[in-house]
Amino acid sequence: MFRRTFWFSTGVAAGVWATTKVNRKLNQLTPESLAAQAADRAVLAGRRVKLFALDVREGMADREAALRDALGLTAAPGTRDDRELTARPGAHPLEPPYTVNNRTTGKEDH
Repeated sequence: MFRRTFWFSTGVAAGVWATTKVNRKLNQLTPESLAAQAADRAVLAGRRVKLFALDVREGMADREAALRDALGLTAAPGTRDDRELTARPGAHPLEPPYTVNNRTTGKEDH
């Protein structure tokens, strides 16, 4: 009698376990669940790419600082005179309203 009860209980437990396992797997394979998993993985991939980009930028800045120190350069990039734009008063609306180093950019008179 105890033997039958033991095997019956074991069979019920195995059935409950198998049913639970199958239901969990079916829930994982629903379209909504698959979409959520894909979105989570895309967000994770985006974070990894962002961290990689930040690491690359940091390495570039470190390397640039090392090169500037090695070459003895002290001026910050972008401070050269040829990059300064000044407004040109009374410019024609179709011409660029700025000059670069006192030269008008755009069409030149020949």
